[in-house]
Amino acid sequence: MHLLCFSKYFYMNANEHLKNISEIKQLMNRSSKFISLSGLSGIFAGIYAIIGAALAYAYVFPKTGNYLSLDSWNFKMSVFILLLVAVLSVATAFILSSKKAKKNNEKIWDATTKRLLTNFFIPLLTGGIYIIINLSHQHHGLSASLMLIFYGLSLVNASKYTVGDVKYLGFAEIVVGLLCATFPEYGLWFWILGFGLFHIIYGSAMYLDEKKS
Repeated sequence: MHLLCFSKYFYMNANEHLKNISEIKQLMNRSSKFISLSGLSGIFAGIYAIIGAALAYAYVFPKTGNYLSLDSWNFKMSVFILLLVAVLSVATAFILSSKKAKKNNEKIWDATTKRLLTNFFIPLLTGGIYIIINLSHQHHGLSASLMLIFYGLSLVNASKYTVGDVKYLGFAEIVVGLLCATFPEYGLWFWILGFGLFHIIYGSAMYLDEKKS
């Protein structure tokens, strides 16, 4: 009888300790990771990318002229569309993440956010500078693949500072980028797949997880 009571007492205490350990682990994750990232921001980023690609396909690519020239209308319009997609994506992510952070009584800007952005932008800016150097030497063929690859590397590098399986989206972007480098003639379609559809799929999955929690 005493042995049975001791076993029950030990079992209950063990469960209590495991629960406490789990709660401590969750608190540590919350303090060391950016948890306000919104799944909707990924969906919107994908939609912006697809719309941008559609505009480029309709109004930029059919135009005559030397597309390779940095002074050409085609090139300038392409850069404008890329910048517009990027600005809209970043602005939407900031607004939605701020709302989520406010709802959960969390800070949007802290040391974790700084580490996240630093680890994200180092590969991204490196890739952007490298692409600009290539373009200045009239090497434009692999631009789409380089965007995908460096963006994927940025996601993987920053994934340890945020929740969700962002690293898997990064891996997917890298794979698509390598395929794009293998078949550069389909660069626009790989770009749509990586920046458009993958973002929508990942953002939707993340949004559904948010609704469950």
